[in-house]
Amino acid sequence: MLLLISDANILIDIEIGGLLAPMFSLNYRFAVPDVLFYEELEGQHRSLLGMGLEVQELDELMIEHVVELARRYPRPGRNDLFSLVLAVKMECPLLTGDKDLKAAAESEHVRVHGTLWLVSEMVRTGKISV
Repeated sequence: MLLLISDANILIDIEIGGLLAPMFSLNYRFAVPDVLFYEELEGQHRSLLGMGLEVQELDELMIEHVVELARRYPRPGRNDLFSLVLAVKMECPLLTGDKDLKAAAESEHVRVHGTLWLVSEMVRTGKISV
């Protein structure tokens, strides 16, 4: 099953749209970096864990990579860069709707998908209809 690393905004958008159950029923694994989860999602979105969201721990080298990327790409937030570094490390796509993070990811040769792609995957696989 393909692992997809997400930023917080994608998950919040999907939750607001009432599409969490169909999203987690897709044939993908969804993960976020531990720092991002604890700082942005744990308080109001802890239920994502029970639905299948994985929290991946960042090691010291990954943290150093975030510092390096923050110098190169000042616009994405630090937590967004944690997602990018995790996608690089795991060699998997990144889910984001943030244009600055998308640009940084593309510069780092990471495949990027957004909310529309995710919704189209739900439609394509029959998880939702339009």
